[in-house]
Amino acid sequence: MRKGWFIPASVVALLALAATCATLGVHGQIAVHQQGYVPFTDAPIRYRDSDLNDPVARLQKRLADGSARLEWNDRGGYLQSVLAQLHIPVSSQTLVFSKTSFQYKKISPQSPRALYFNDDVYVGFVKNGRVLEFVSFDPLKGAIFYLLNAQKSDHPTFERAELDCTQCHISEATREVPDVFVRSVYPTSTGTIANFTATHVSGQETPLPERWGGWYVTGTHGSLRHMGNVLVTNPDNPETLNTAAGANLTSLDGRCDPAAYLSTQSDIVAHLVLDHQAQMHNLITKTGFQQRIAAWDATHKDAANPTAQAQAQATWQNSAEELLQYLTFQNEALLDGITGSSSFAQEFAALGPRDHNGRSLRDFDLHSRIFRYPLSYLIYSDEWDALPFTVKLYLYHRLHQILTGSDTSGKFTRLTASQRQAILEILLETKPELPPEWKQNKAELAHASTAIQRWRAAFGTR
Repeated sequence: MRKGWFIPASVVALLALAATCATLGVHGQIAVHQQGYVPFTDAPIRYRDSDLNDPVARLQKRLADGSARLEWNDRGGYLQSVLAQLHIPVSSQTLVFSKTSFQYKKISPQSPRALYFNDDVYVGFVKNGRVLEFVSFDPLKGAIFYLLNAQKSDHPTFERAELDCTQCHISEATREVPDVFVRSVYPTSTGTIANFTATHVSGQETPLPERWGGWYVTGTHGSLRHMGNVLVTNPDNPETLNTAAGANLTSLDGRCDPAAYLSTQSDIVAHLVLDHQAQMHNLITKTGFQQRIAAWDATHKDAANPTAQAQAQATWQNSAEELLQYLTFQNEALLDGITGSSSFAQEFAALGPRDHNGRSLRDFDLHSRIFRYPLSYLIYSDEWDALPFTVKLYLYHRLHQILTGSDTSGKFTRLTASQRQAILEILLETKPELPPEWKQNKAELAHASTAIQRWRAAFGTR
């Protein structure tokens, strides 16, 4: 994905943050909500309903009952307090200088917008901006968009923003579900997108040379080049960038004022995780939505039409297969030795969970790939756990086939035998919610697993 915002006409966005969506009304409200058409409003998704269980909604409830409070200071307003309450590390900071959000007038290469994130919340901060911007994942409804007034208040309140956000964030870039996306663009010296240039929606499969246009990126990455840290200098041929000038950068001094932000870095490892995570969220949301809609239609619309029911099941199973491919990093672009510039990698990996050998799906490789054990850590997320039972049963059965070597589709050949064994063992110890076939496998593992012997024979000792 190429990073930058998708704002109408000429402004391309980053991560589906509420920035694109907010509007200032004549009475000073900071969010548009319950106005106009929003997809998935009806059953079974009911996207606009207020029964939310995302992290920002839960924080708002704690603010309302007095069990939590937000502290304001001169450096970012409520930013530091919000990050602490939502358990978002400052080291996750990435800086985007392409024009983004309705606060685009305050964004430029000299004054980038900061993005902070954890597994299920994204926070956008614009220096001297009117609001903080949030995307928070509800386990059932996908991405929920919020704004928080930056001005000091006796009762700071998150306001849900819907209409304009979903116009861009229920789109092809998000697989037609409410979600996030990351873009890479060709930025001019003011941060606008160069006319008639391509943009790319980024994920783990995007080659490094197509990533991070319009972003600052700190850290080293070997011989590979990316589009970050540089501007269009030739208006007649804007897609010709001097990428060498932005390569292996470890300091932003001279490009912006890094001291104006909570961190002086825009860590390349955080960028890699962000790119993976955005598309992973999209696939989880899409697969869950499709099955829930299919089940609803089978009961209320297609009860007498077995052909329609079979087609609906095939649709969500196709999405589930795509999710499995992404979950196991089958399409991952190769790296060439990555070193971060902050504590992000250490803090991210420390979150675990770990098996008795100390192994975790959050352990990094950063030589030729992102993670040492290539299975997404979002398998532990609330959104994954909230997938419909039918979907989870299908995914777990297929994943078990993949990890034990009984899958014969030929779609998962990038997983080596040692990786499959390690992932299988990690999940058996760290993921309580596994179906009976996994538990049987766990018992076998404890007694020199015959399943492991079978796939060792099939896959060798790679």
